[in-house]
Amino acid sequence: MSGSGKTGEKLAAWFAERLPEGLFEEAPEIEVDREEITVVGRIAAGESAEQAVDEFRERTRRDRIAVAREAEQRYGRKVSWGVEYEGKRVMFTTLGVPAMTRLRQPERKVLDTLVAGGVARSRSEALAWCVRQVGANADAWLGDLREALSHVQEVRRQGPDAADA
Repeated sequence: MSGSGKTGEKLAAWFAERLPEGLFEEAPEIEVDREEITVVGRIAAGESAEQAVDEFRERTRRDRIAVAREAEQRYGRKVSWGVEYEGKRVMFTTLGVPAMTRLRQPERKVLDTLVAGGVARSRSEALAWCVRQVGANADAWLGDLREALSHVQEVRRQGPDAADA
């Protein structure tokens, strides 16, 4: 479960109450940010990975859509779905959210080099590639940072303003 502390726990409990029993082999992983709730669960092995994923997707579509609609109305975020199968993650839906940024010439040159080298088709795609690279190569550091942020949020909740609330 990733997300913001108690909000993430509440979301996990909310989904646990609404997901059909046996939908996934175990409780799904739920990640949340400001725009999106991502639900990924492990599915049973079948004859082929592609066939198992396709069958699961079609068989569960109606239930997943019903839960997503209710969650989107309640939490004001889009819901994305995926599965884990034989150690691989397959996403059915994901939300692409624009992120505006200002870059100085050295940073723009990096993006332009990636475009010129055929790594990306545009600066936007090059920037997304850079973010994926940082995410893939800095998991431990980002995990530590997320943990530190959750501690900061907890301290803020216990601070002097919390007593006045």
